[in-house]
Amino acid sequence: MQDEIKQGKNAAIISYILFIGPLIALSMNSESKNKFASFHIRQGLGLTICFVALGLLISNFNFPMVTISMWIFISVLCVYGLVTAANGETKAIPILGNFFQKIFKNI
Repeated sequence: MQDEIKQGKNAAIISYILFIGPLIALSMNSESKNKFASFHIRQGLGLTICFVALGLLISNFNFPMVTISMWIFISVLCVYGLVTAANGETKAIPILGNFFQKIFKNI
C-alpha cells in the first residue's frame, strides 16, 4: 500500500489544481491505474465541476459576499484535499467527497 501511495502521490496532488489539474492527473494515471491517485482525481474533478457549476449559478447575481463565500468554500476544500493527498491519506472531502466518489466511480 505504501508503494502505491508513493507512486500515485504526484498525480493525487496535481488533481487539486482547479480546471487543468484533474486533466493532467487523469493522463498521468491512464496507463497504470493507481487506486490512491484515482481516489484523489475523483475528488479534484468533482471540486472543479462544483466550482464551475457554482460559478455559473452565482454569476447571474451581483452579490460580492456570495461570490467571496464560494471562493472560500472551494479553496478550503481544495487545500484540505491537497493536504490529505500530500500526507498519503484517502479521506473524502467534507460534505461532497463521498458524492464525488459515487459519481465518478469509473475513473
